[in-house]
Amino acid sequence: MNRKLTATRDAKTGVGQKDIRFFTETIDVGRISPLAFFEAGDSCYKNERFFWQNANKTLTLVGIGHATVLTTDYGEDRYTSISNSWKQLREALIKEEKDMEPVLFGGFSFDPEVGGEEEWKGFPSSYFVVPSFQLKIQDGKTMIAINLVTDRASSAEEFEKLREERDRLLHIAQVEDFPEVSKPQVLAIEEREKEGYLAAVEQVTERIRAGEAEKVVIARSIDLRFQEPVPSISALHHITNEQQESYQFGLQKDDRLFFGATPERLIRIENGKAFSACVAGSTRRGKSAVEDRLLGEELLGDRKNREEHQYVVHMISTVFQSLCKSVTVPKMPKLMKIRDIQHLFTPVVGELEEEIDIFDLVRALHPTPALGGSPTHVAMEMIRELEKMDRGYYAAPIGWTDTAGNGEFAVAIRSGLLDGNRAHLYAGGGIVANSEKDMEYEETWVKFRPVLRALGGKLNG
Repeated sequence: MNRKLTATRDAKTGVGQKDIRFFTETIDVGRISPLAFFEAGDSCYKNERFFWQNANKTLTLVGIGHATVLTTDYGEDRYTSISNSWKQLREALIKEEKDMEPVLFGGFSFDPEVGGEEEWKGFPSSYFVVPSFQLKIQDGKTMIAINLVTDRASSAEEFEKLREERDRLLHIAQVEDFPEVSKPQVLAIEEREKEGYLAAVEQVTERIRAGEAEKVVIARSIDLRFQEPVPSISALHHITNEQQESYQFGLQKDDRLFFGATPERLIRIENGKAFSACVAGSTRRGKSAVEDRLLGEELLGDRKNREEHQYVVHMISTVFQSLCKSVTVPKMPKLMKIRDIQHLFTPVVGELEEEIDIFDLVRALHPTPALGGSPTHVAMEMIRELEKMDRGYYAAPIGWTDTAGNGEFAVAIRSGLLDGNRAHLYAGGGIVANSEKDMEYEETWVKFRPVLRALGGKLNG
């Protein structure tokens, strides 16, 4: 039933293009909890699930099972490889007008040149799936699709089995009672390489002052240990309940769940228009409305944060101007307020040139100065030299595209990797000439909080 298609440099799939058939079928269903559907796949598809909900809650996607898997370990070629393999599958699609567009969901690693951490073992530099069972909630309407990729001449019997399995999963989600999801019990929170992080921030600040770069993002991680293994549904339930203003995502692979709640969109494409978000520069939320307003006003006027933000605006605007017919960028940033933090925010909109797809934009935009630095190549070299950490999929693009060419990728910050009775959490910040290592360290605790809270950890560092 499942087929793995490994993308190669010439973007050939596992079977010849003329042999591939990509079938889909959609049914409408009544109101159903997307997390109940996700949990319905736990017994048979525990490591073959994903979850996505956009920031304004107008779109929710859940995938169960793998109709197709696209992976690659190549560096810069990884975007082209995945794009070309997806184009081949799109050309093989057989669907009726009433059927929804099948979705390809997944992500890229932050830096394909860095690897080796045990926690990320088995995660390739690109990992994307077409689910066998695809739930979509949009505009108040809930639909479930079956997707089948096959090279068999006759697939009627196989498709009928998928219908029976769809109905079984749907029945579980609609009828069965799921136990109350409580937060896990945290036994310990362990900082990893705290002194190394502080030293890296100090060295980067000195090198920026010496003129080697303008900004470099340095990240760190913490480990959580729990009383017992934490179910994926627990992490997703609490992160979705507590981070209402963010993109929420979960990608399950090899008994691990990469999940989070990020405020930052990388790119969205809808009907030929591209939308991005410049998010950089931050401060905490106030304890009262008055303090919150004053902190926001201070952020808008803060030179360090405005400079950090402008690097991101300049880079994203430049990319849009190279790939779009027209571009709109506001002159001044706004405030984006979420539960634990407020950011400087500038939206960017463009009308795409023909033949440009979402992977072209992901390649051109990643990493933005908000996650890498400026100039990009200099910042990346400093990160590799001084950070001494495999970010894995943290701070990297995660999202979806469909067979109509629409899609959306977010930047996977405010995220963690859940692995049985352990979790690895990641956070970082932009270092510029006037950065202070102790303040940067405290800021990372603010950024750890969303995932830390969802997993039962305390709110302070």
